[in-house]
Amino acid sequence: MKFGIDRLLAEPDLRKPLEGKRVALLAHPASVTADLTHSLDALVAAGVKISAVFGPQHGVRGDLQDNMMESPDFTDPVYGVPVFSLYGEVRRPTGQSMTTFDTILIDLQDLGCRIYTYVTTLLYMLEAASKHGKSVWVLDRPNPAGRPVEGLTLLLGWESFVGAGPMPMRHGMTLGEMGRWFIDHFGLDLDYRVVAMEGWQPETGPGFGWPMDRPWVNPSPNAANVNMARAYAGTVMLEGTTLSEGRGTTRPLEGFGAPDIDARAVIEEMRSIAPEWMTGCTLRDFWFQPTFHKYVGELCSGVFIHAEGAGYDHESFRPWRVQAAAFKAVRRLYPDYQLWRDFPYEYEFDKLAIDVINGGAALREWVDDRHAEAGDLDTLAKHDEAAWQDVRRMHLCY
Repeated sequence: MKFGIDRLLAEPDLRKPLEGKRVALLAHPASVTADLTHSLDALVAAGVKISAVFGPQHGVRGDLQDNMMESPDFTDPVYGVPVFSLYGEVRRPTGQSMTTFDTILIDLQDLGCRIYTYVTTLLYMLEAASKHGKSVWVLDRPNPAGRPVEGLTLLLGWESFVGAGPMPMRHGMTLGEMGRWFIDHFGLDLDYRVVAMEGWQPETGPGFGWPMDRPWVNPSPNAANVNMARAYAGTVMLEGTTLSEGRGTTRPLEGFGAPDIDARAVIEEMRSIAPEWMTGCTLRDFWFQPTFHKYVGELCSGVFIHAEGAGYDHESFRPWRVQAAAFKAVRRLYPDYQLWRDFPYEYEFDKLAIDVINGGAALREWVDDRHAEAGDLDTLAKHDEAAWQDVRRMHLCY
């Protein structure tokens, strides 16, 4: 198959409208071609006049590890063009930066999860382009989590940098498709094009969204593989808790743990709470010792989520529910556990991080309500999931 960048480079007719234009590129470390050349280098070599580069969270080079670690603007040392950070002094493009190009190419590898900030950066760029009369082309890439939809819809008033609009946690769209929905939902007026992929097969194994013959390049420092991408719509919620999400280990955001929990007991309780939610993956108890972040240097009892191998079923795996059951299990086993982390999260200072992540308080309230059952959360989520399936249908490209 071909990604959008590969088609743009291979088909001169696709590039023709860029002739004589000042072209910007919004990219990160995973913005590479089929032969692993960075898109910036490949576009310059193809004769595209790159006048500016923009970098999302973690930077164009992907060197910054955690949330709210900002990247500066700089001048590219090879091509001498300005590189504007969209995760530094500003998160929205400035008017000054928007004067540096006519058309911007967006080549970002997404993970298919609402909270992944590249989705919000896309929206902010679309809004700025609409205001300043610029063209936006998305060079489309696979959603490695595939087409399934899961989670509660972000509520009105809960918008943030990790919640661009009313969509569920796992949206099941490509970035190009998401741009189409943003333009329709927010009533934007601009020249928008999707350079579509060729041959993407999100319903076909073993990749179910990710072509397994394509090398994986981390789109952010802790996005190390396809298993992480599949689990992320659940494990990202750990960032709003005192449980470790595995930062400081070689397999972050693929499981969770803490020094003061019994992972085997947690797994058993998860299966008791919602056995039907545990299908499609394999849960394994393990031990880990973070070298930085939560519980640095402490031995943690953990649960690893394997969305891979013989135990993986793409249609039945529901990472958001798996992680929700884990929180409920910890609450039942340890009623007084300080589960929710109270700290500024993605520039939101007056709301609990777990609520910012979920776009509302419903999941936390379900976990903390000792009378609430799995079916209560399931009913809420199924309503939102069905509604999103209907909304997104007209915006799909594949």
